Amino acid sequence: MAHYSHHIFFCTNRREDGRQCCDQAGATTMRDYLKRRAREEGLSGPNGVRVNTAGCLGRCVDGPAIVVYPDAIWYTYANEQDLEEILSEHLKAGRVVERLRLPDSARAS
Repeated sequence: MAHYSHHIFFCTNRREDGRQCCDQAGATTMRDYLKRRAREEGLSGPNGVRVNTAGCLGRCVDGPAIVVYPDAIWYTYANEQDLEEILSEHLKAGRVVERLRLPDSARAS
């Protein structure tokens, strides 16, 4: 059995040259929010959900971006409500949130 049921990586990359990046969309704040909510819902820890920071995930044009493993599902989000939907639908109920899902093939960043 895997150590975690789901491992979520938040791109928190910051580009100094002003090009679009996930950090501009408040990715660190949103990561902290989902991490806290997963803990409040009793989903964190071994056999549960792990929320981590990642460097650039190469989806800058599509971002802000997260990827959920082991499902390899990529999402974008705009606000806490989007993250709540990912939490309740994907992480708790096992259903992909299609309206937030990114296409499988990345566009050039």
